[in-house]
Amino acid sequence: MMYKKQFEIRWSDVDANRHLANSAYVNFMSHTRVAFFEDHGFSLSNLAKFYISPVIFYEHIYYFKEAFLGTPITVSLEVSGLSEDGMFFKIIHNFYNHKGENLAHCEILGAWINLKSRALTQLPEDFIKEMDTFPKSEDFKILTKEDTRKFGKKPINLV
Repeated sequence: MMYKKQFEIRWSDVDANRHLANSAYVNFMSHTRVAFFEDHGFSLSNLAKFYISPVIFYEHIYYFKEAFLGTPITVSLEVSGLSEDGMFFKIIHNFYNHKGENLAHCEILGAWINLKSRALTQLPEDFIKEMDTFPKSEDFKILTKEDTRKFGKKPINLV
């Protein structure tokens, strides 16, 4: 069963085209993920005990229909991938209007970072066990480090 969170589009969420701004989509997804993680025991205080926090590698957003000021939207969350050690996660978000029409789709790849070492880290065992209860997409897969490199993007410095 997918996780869902309801929002109403506010004045600060729209752009010059008078529809939901790109930055608002990102903020609504972030809010949904934080609420989801909180509901599963991944609260900031629990994560802080282990000096870990989530980090996002990419967000690929596909827009289908506009959303406007004052209208309700639903943001869903399904997990489409997890690594066995809990280090990597892939999440799918969908945006729906009050009629249930799909407004946008986003795929997110992330991992957990140790806030002391600033390096990627696996999750403690209790968190990994809780991940088994996450709502999973139909195309769920076990992630490997190679999955994080599938687009072949690397930094290109100016100098």
